[in-house]
Amino acid sequence: MKRLLLLLPLMACATPQERCINAATRDQRVVERLMAEAQTNLARGYALEEITTYRSVWVQCGEVKKGKKPRMCLDEVPETTRRPVAIDLAAESRKLTQLRSKRDALAKAQATTVAQCKAANPE
Repeated sequence: MKRLLLLLPLMACATPQERCINAATRDQRVVERLMAEAQTNLARGYALEEITTYRSVWVQCGEVKKGKKPRMCLDEVPETTRRPVAIDLAAESRKLTQLRSKRDALAKAQATTVAQCKAANPE
């Protein structure tokens, strides 16, 4: 949700044609990102798993009143770390092959959609 809110000002700058093409090619970008991750995992020999833990920290809460010490409260702060995990290299290779096939199929299907976007929204 936070990422979407950060992108809203940038989306307003895109032309109608760019917005149409971005929407039409969204799935292909996701597949390409997954392919890059699978290629990296194969080259490395293992995957990285993100783990989020929470740590308690003291923070100032409420307003500081003149002549009084600030009131302190405990707050939970997320900490995300990555740790290596074993993967089945054969399965990862099969996944990469399937993603390549999917990317090629999406590229063919999206060619007509992108052409329609360009025709409907000339710059």
